[in-house]
Amino acid sequence: MVTLLIFIFTIVFIVVTCTRFKVHPFLSLLLAAFLFGLLSGMPLNGILESINAGFGGTIGNIGIIIVAGIVIGAFLENSGGAKTLANSVLKLVGKKKVHTAMGLIGFIVSIPVFADSGFVILSSLNRALTKKAKLSLAGTAVALSLGLTASHTMVPPTPGPIAAAGILNADLGLVILIGMITSLVALIVAIVYSKFIGKKVFIDPNEDKETVDKMVNLNYQPSLIKSILPILIPIVLIVLRSVAEYPTNPFGEGQLKTLLTFFGNPVTALFIGVLISFLLPEKFNKEMLSTSGWVGDALKTAAIIILITGAGGAFGKVLQNSDFAAVFSENLRITGLGLWLPFILAFTLKTAQGSSTVALITAASIVAPLLSVMGLDSEMSKAMVVIAIGAGAAFFSHANDSFFWVVTQMSSMDINKGYRTHSIGTFVVGVSAMLFLTILNLFI
Repeated sequence: MVTLLIFIFTIVFIVVTCTRFKVHPFLSLLLAAFLFGLLSGMPLNGILESINAGFGGTIGNIGIIIVAGIVIGAFLENSGGAKTLANSVLKLVGKKKVHTAMGLIGFIVSIPVFADSGFVILSSLNRALTKKAKLSLAGTAVALSLGLTASHTMVPPTPGPIAAAGILNADLGLVILIGMITSLVALIVAIVYSKFIGKKVFIDPNEDKETVDKMVNLNYQPSLIKSILPILIPIVLIVLRSVAEYPTNPFGEGQLKTLLTFFGNPVTALFIGVLISFLLPEKFNKEMLSTSGWVGDALKTAAIIILITGAGGAFGKVLQNSDFAAVFSENLRITGLGLWLPFILAFTLKTAQGSSTVALITAASIVAPLLSVMGLDSEMSKAMVVIAIGAGAAFFSHANDSFFWVVTQMSSMDINKGYRTHSIGTFVVGVSAMLFLTILNLFI
């Protein structure tokens, strides 16, 4: 009971320091690691060893991967590649099916690009299409925001799911496969919801008399093949590696398996994606690779996420090396929550402090030492736990989430309409993803 109370107090400490006192999540998680270790009676040397091992081990496993994913996103965003992907989906789906088009566009763009940036990039396109189709901006904006949310929380190489996979030591190829399937199911439900809410809440898109084609083709944009390859090739290589390492050895045990294991390693695969992304700009300039260029800006963003991930790993290692798992083992078996426990943890953290990435990292850190206790330590189970955490981190997006304000302010929504449309929509995405994952778990 004492350990349980200490654990609850530590989680409350993380939430309150991040939300009430605006403490950076890195400091909050690191302080929580020290706090839990001291209050639970761990030896002082043991606390320091756990924090160092957890921080260093986590960053060692996942740091380069996070950097590579963010650099790819930066080149796609700055070169116009994200707009190329958007226009290609638009041509495929059709300009009349605006909700479906914007949901799919958001889903694809948010795999390499942060959801906030994706919404800013695509907002003008969404307004223009909505105006032309004489629809409510409420429905189409929500379709876009939920499409962005679905892949942002469940599909690597987005940093949050990658970080959670690293902390749980999950196979990234399996995480990509399960995350893609689960988030696409959630996206279908989200599109249906966006059409429904668009009929209930009307917002005039109020776009200038500017044609979609003119708006879309204002600047240079790389070709579709150039734009898709930095995302597609790493994902294919990572998935092929997972298949090659399957116990049945479908590619044999010779040179082919060795090559797939090397090139499909997430570090190698994503670094190849980085090199391909250098082909995206109209004119490649060495300044893009400098500390003040695109790579420099991407590294600043990556550094924050890596530090938070490392602190989350430190917190998780302290939990692992204490008697936390032993104390909780019997209670967890009695509850029988299974995949729903990481889901509940993630959505509680997301709702309380607002950041999906912080919720993913913190929930993964808490769950990591409990995987064997919950019977979720197989490769498939660990991948499913990552996606369950992602589903929880998808909602409830509200006033403490920066993405909430990006969506509402760029879509002419007041706070009330934001809650009625976007916030409830994120709830729909998270719950539908988790329900599908629960059903999928019965057959795998």
